[in-house]
Amino acid sequence: MSTPIDISEQAGVRYLHFGSTWVQGAMRIARPWDLELEYTREMMASLLLRDGGRWPRNVLLIGLGTASLTKFLYRHRPLSHLTIVEIEPSVVMAARQFFKLPEDDKRIHLVIGDGVEYVLGADKKFDLILVDGFNEHAHPGGLNTLPFYQACRSRLSDEGVMAVNLLGLCRGVMGGFEYILNAFDDRALIFPSCESGNTIAFAAEGEPVAITFDDLKENALTLKEETGLNLLPTLTRLAQAKTCLNNTLVI
Repeated sequence: MSTPIDISEQAGVRYLHFGSTWVQGAMRIARPWDLELEYTREMMASLLLRDGGRWPRNVLLIGLGTASLTKFLYRHRPLSHLTIVEIEPSVVMAARQFFKLPEDDKRIHLVIGDGVEYVLGADKKFDLILVDGFNEHAHPGGLNTLPFYQACRSRLSDEGVMAVNLLGLCRGVMGGFEYILNAFDDRALIFPSCESGNTIAFAAEGEPVAITFDDLKENALTLKEETGLNLLPTLTRLAQAKTCLNNTLVI
């Protein structure tokens, strides 16, 4: 049985719901390429962790929603090839009809299927994996398991980074993060929760990530100039949380 899809609009923002008031995604109608929800902006902190405009070349997105992350990367990382796995065909239809999902078979490979099954069966390597999949009860199901995160690690390239939205986990956010820590041999970091309650975790494979806050700020200023995305408030919250030793982010 397919999940019921509802679309609402308020104050110039269009929202996606799965048969409830809980927001699955949002798009400001006047700026469809921007990241409207705070947690989607924080997931793009991934772009601060590796070098330059040629990374990431291959991206896997698990969970389509309103295609916010897809559209941002499509527009601002023109060399990137995007593979999207979405289990609900109705979500894909809504993204195309209401949220301006780009039609580009050369750069966008859209798979309607289960994200866990896709990762377990894939043989392709990705520079960036973004995990943001939930059902109508805000539960990630099999996407929040140790075998899944282990499979994600095996699919990452030598410059690989994974970002996961840890909202609504039955074992709690830290329980989900423990799976990630175990799968990546402690090469993971959790950001302070957003105001919305979303918590973003990052993990890395291959080349170590070791970047000072000064360099992070420089990267954030460059990203803001190139895309309009301002991650400086995120870095301020990260510094205040004192989760990074010696003012250096290490993964």
